[in-house]
Amino acid sequence: METALDRFRELLRIPTVSFANPALIDVARFDEFHSALARLYPAVHDALDKEVVAGHALLYRWAGASAEAPLVLMAHQDVVPVVPEEWQHDPFGADVVGSGPDAAVHARGAIDDKGALVAILEAVETLVAEGFVPQRDVYLAFGHNEETAGDGAGAIVGLLRDRGIRPGLVVDEGGAVVEGAIPGVRRPTAMIGVAERGVMTAWLTARETGGHASTPPSLPATARLARALTRLQRRPFPRRISPPVRAMLTTIAPYAPQPLRAIFRNLAVTGPLVAAVFARLGAETNALVRTTAVATELHGATGENVLATTARAAVNIRLLTGDTVASATARVRAVIADGEVEITVPHGSDPSPVSPWRGEPWRRIAGAIASALDEDIVATPYLQLGASDSRWFTAISDHVYRFAPFHLTRGEREALHAHDERIRVDVWLRGIGFYRDLISAS
Repeated sequence: METALDRFRELLRIPTVSFANPALIDVARFDEFHSALARLYPAVHDALDKEVVAGHALLYRWAGASAEAPLVLMAHQDVVPVVPEEWQHDPFGADVVGSGPDAAVHARGAIDDKGALVAILEAVETLVAEGFVPQRDVYLAFGHNEETAGDGAGAIVGLLRDRGIRPGLVVDEGGAVVEGAIPGVRRPTAMIGVAERGVMTAWLTARETGGHASTPPSLPATARLARALTRLQRRPFPRRISPPVRAMLTTIAPYAPQPLRAIFRNLAVTGPLVAAVFARLGAETNALVRTTAVATELHGATGENVLATTARAAVNIRLLTGDTVASATARVRAVIADGEVEITVPHGSDPSPVSPWRGEPWRRIAGAIASALDEDIVATPYLQLGASDSRWFTAISDHVYRFAPFHLTRGEREALHAHDERIRVDVWLRGIGFYRDLISAS
């Protein structure tokens, strides 16, 4: 008999890969994925209304006793590309490696984000089969191009807005259950994203007349660009404790040893010290306390013996709560301090609004964590470092949260968007229970 794990592995084997270049996307794989969903989850497809939006995004509506303040459960179908030779196992083989509590499914998308998508469907399938009717409408929103910041989730939000629907609670991918992520705190913590950083790309461009590399000018375009990037690296954005991070530290303070407990409880005084320490502890904690900027693409001459007429660099900037695209652009311009370097911003979005970490929607999430995962887990607000499709939903809901109900090790988190992505089987199965309990409480 087919099990939840069998269904999960089958869906992981379908390579629904997103590429920035649409011409590289194998659309047939998304069609295959949709067909597999309909076959594997018949109760869902019999009981829920389904719409296909913007080509391949999926929106399901499960009618409840009331249409007011519905619950929206989000995930995305697409995954990032792989370099197969870097993997220990076939990235689309969905092999189960190990045994007992260490048994894990190795596959692209195991965590990001088919783990959540399939867990949601498993929860809904069993509840429908049991005859359960939710108190409020439940929507399942599965975008198809989250990894390329595409239009799928935005199109779903536009549809809901036109229908006058304002969700009472939205839950998307984001934080997870972790240990040791906060210095000194050993208690497992459920990192629930109440906001996410903004994201923008700044193109830095230096130009010159060009010519042969044997007779370079004193400051060629490539050197001017390199100087600009070096200045950005040497003068990072200032450190500070934003409201979501302040709430996180205040929440976990009782579980930290002294003197950290006192430090986290008195951030009005200790905030600058905490920000300075976090900036030095590692990449994750540094990203919690400042806007980050990093050069990700470099373009120069067409040949190794040719002077570049145009030297360009793409700088990826992630905006801390309180910063904006405009303020970050102004700072980049001031730090570079070179009018000959052109700065353009082809796209960008400001940080999301901050959802409250008190009130009934928050209690529903915390309650499902306690009942389905472990009552000893501390539910804490968190600033999500990356972007997600949930940012679209802040236009129609004040309660948008980013949390995947999986207990992940540091190694498992580091495998996201890298090789050997995996999730332990027991961890994934417990995540199904979280979604069941969240729906049942809604």
